[in-house]
Amino acid sequence: MTIGNELRSVLRGRVLTAGEEGFDRARRPWNLAIEQPVQAVVEAADADDVAALVRYAHLAGLTVATQPSGHGATGDTDGVILLRTARLDELAVDPGERVARAGAGVTWGRVQAAASPYGLTGLPGSSPVVSVTGYTLGGGLSWFGRRHGFASSAVRAFEIVDATGARARVTAESDPDLFWGLRGGGGDLAVVTAIEFALHPAPLLYGGRMLWPAGKAPAVLDAYREITGAAPDELTVWYDLLQFPGAAPLVAIDATFLGEGGEAEALLRPLDKIAGRLSDSRAPLPVADLGSITAEPTDPGPGVSRAELLTGLTGEVAAALLERPIDPLLSVQLRHLGGALARPSDTAAGHLDEPYALYLFGIPGQNGDAVRDRQRALADALTSYTTGRKPFTFLAPGERAANAFTPRALARLRALKRGRDPQGTLRGNFPVLG
Repeated sequence: MTIGNELRSVLRGRVLTAGEEGFDRARRPWNLAIEQPVQAVVEAADADDVAALVRYAHLAGLTVATQPSGHGATGDTDGVILLRTARLDELAVDPGERVARAGAGVTWGRVQAAASPYGLTGLPGSSPVVSVTGYTLGGGLSWFGRRHGFASSAVRAFEIVDATGARARVTAESDPDLFWGLRGGGGDLAVVTAIEFALHPAPLLYGGRMLWPAGKAPAVLDAYREITGAAPDELTVWYDLLQFPGAAPLVAIDATFLGEGGEAEALLRPLDKIAGRLSDSRAPLPVADLGSITAEPTDPGPGVSRAELLTGLTGEVAAALLERPIDPLLSVQLRHLGGALARPSDTAAGHLDEPYALYLFGIPGQNGDAVRDRQRALADALTSYTTGRKPFTFLAPGERAANAFTPRALARLRALKRGRDPQGTLRGNFPVLG
């Protein structure tokens, strides 16, 4: 009996293997620049299906890699069974308790749409199509992280399938070690079928994007340093050098503020002194519209990324970023961190001492090597101002989980992996033993 037929005998969800119609599309990751070889794809019908699959894999000596949406894929999947959890799409919001429960297939856009009418928010990033589960298992750097910390810190409970196929509910009381590891340690310790997490008050939100021609980039960066140097935790500001294909280069400021628009405008006033602004979308907005600020693509596409954490935004760092046009990169982005992200946290994600994150992105096409070379050159020029650590969800193919954790946290995660999954039945995008 083939593996496809064996899987179909124990599962109710869809099973696809090589050569079958729809297999190539089903195994495709979000980043189309990544080739993802797998032995089979399983689209689980529900959590019981997930448990049945993991039991089968455990007994057969096979490996399961879980990807709710395909974000963060590395291509390190040769021979695995790829588990898709999009059908685990139940979502419940309890506004009185300020708690949400999201199945493994739920995206942040759905959470925000459900929470927004109650003046509540989760802790999403910039894209509404990223899954709550994958993002949170990697820590989750949110627009509101400066105020509330990593998304993983908000988790109350995980519903999981362990490496033997047993289902469990994991909380700080029921299994403190695994609870710690799942909050930011990646997808290597268990298959998460649902997450229960706290929502935060957001009765007022102000945000949007300001755009100038690239010639204003130095002045905008000066204002950015001034603003972020004194920003309250409720304010998050990103600086972005942009080079869209066939268009003139631009510089952007993206901002959110948890509070009154007038207060936000006062905090951002240094930017109003810069002439030549092309557009300004800042306005009060519901948390459901958070994704409109950066308007990232909502369909899969190819990309090459690299991230670094910066120890500061000195004149030397500014000079390296502005020395020449960013082409062939599409974006060179600075994200202001600090606030609650810098405070101690009893999670695997820990905290970030570095005040800024640098994110470099390009579309490979015929320029894959040129994109990587430009990213490498920028990173090399900033070596004196980077630490080598990277946020887990910013890791790129070829990097390792070790880059995302402190040595102490990494050792603890590796001990958890060896103890909970000695056979290696489960594999995250970035294995902690890799």
